[in-house]
Amino acid sequence: MIQTIQKAWGVPELRRKIIFTMLILLIFRIGNAITVPYIDTGLLKDQLDAMGTTYFGLLNAMSGGAFQMATVFALSIQPYINSSIIIQLLTVAIPYLEQLSKDGGEEGRKKIQSITRYTTIAIAVLQAVGYYFMMKRYGILQEGGEGVWPALVIIVTLIAGSSFVMWMGEQVNEFGIGNGISMILFAGILSRVPSMIVGLADGVHMWSNIQSGDMTLESLQSAGYSAERAQQVLDSAIPPWGAVLLVIGMLALIVFIVFINDAERRIPVQYAKRQVGRRMYGGQSSNLPMKVGMAGVLPIIFAQSIASLPITIWSFIGIPEQGTVSYAIYHAIDAQSFLYMVVYFIMIIGFSYFYATIQFNPVEIANNLKKQGGFIPGFRPGKPTIDFIKRVLNRITFFGAIYLGIVALCPLIVGKIVQNSSVSIGGTSVIIVVGVALETVKALESQMLMRQYKGFLES
Repeated sequence: MIQTIQKAWGVPELRRKIIFTMLILLIFRIGNAITVPYIDTGLLKDQLDAMGTTYFGLLNAMSGGAFQMATVFALSIQPYINSSIIIQLLTVAIPYLEQLSKDGGEEGRKKIQSITRYTTIAIAVLQAVGYYFMMKRYGILQEGGEGVWPALVIIVTLIAGSSFVMWMGEQVNEFGIGNGISMILFAGILSRVPSMIVGLADGVHMWSNIQSGDMTLESLQSAGYSAERAQQVLDSAIPPWGAVLLVIGMLALIVFIVFINDAERRIPVQYAKRQVGRRMYGGQSSNLPMKVGMAGVLPIIFAQSIASLPITIWSFIGIPEQGTVSYAIYHAIDAQSFLYMVVYFIMIIGFSYFYATIQFNPVEIANNLKKQGGFIPGFRPGKPTIDFIKRVLNRITFFGAIYLGIVALCPLIVGKIVQNSSVSIGGTSVIIVVGVALETVKALESQMLMRQYKGFLES
């Protein structure tokens, strides 16, 4: 990877693309340091720490911590991601969008992109309004921040920030390296690494203080902490063996993700010979690649958003008091509970199959093979080929779904073992970071190959 970047830096055009991408990411990081007025960021951070296992925890991780800092880029690229997913799903359900996608060409792609932008703004409006009322509900706004003008400033700033991030992503697509949206996600998640390391060290130091008796529930309460907040601080302590387990587990997770990311099932395809005029075409062998992780990280994002919806809604209403029946139910569906993990795992498998059927259509693939004179050895064209591709797709999708489930649940299980919920969305972040890094390296390699290839006329 480092050698690829060094070689790309030696190509002037690629060097300009890399510098442009880095400048866009720098602007993104600067925007993540500018806070929105009328918001008490300290109270917001404490509240989101308490709600870290809800959907807000996922938004905070995807924004690189900007969500809990209430910056102008707090919504980050999440509205655009949700919009892209919704439009992609509607492309299958609405004939007009499907026609634009398949037969519209460049003009159809531009229309779909325009629809995606408008949908992004609509989702950003909903999230910004919900964000404001959540802060108002928990008293996070500063004095004088509950009027119409402060509300307008907060909501419009968040919407403008999300729209600007969307624009920056599109500029990277056109003038930079890699996928702009993925690069912004990559930068946001990677920016949390130093704070995660510091938090890990603080957790180990806190554990040693608890063991020595210097830090107790009573001492924290006497220092001004509430009973609930003091218990949360004590639960965030990490034993040394837990820190070692986290580091080893994260490294093993990265190796596992890299291995699966390149794994694919190749179905052999043979093309029949056919004569056109005086020339003979076909007769060569090829393959039909089917990636194990074709769904990417989307099933995890879908499943986590829906599985955490009840606890998120409950957090809006208000966390119940301990000892009540409501608190028992709240605790039973929390992200650290066994019930949540089971439902989460089942949803990941379901969404993996759903997304695989959208991305890979066996009927369309079989028809294209038939039109091009290709066939799978041992299977007749038509229904037998479709059935075979469906069987292979189901097996590959099942293995990919199990892989995603393991990656998503490992941080939850480790967090439960070490009694720390801050690693509950670590699997999603690692998949995004590793996937974007590999795709960016491939994009650089393809760009260099295109510029270094002289062609048969100069050979």
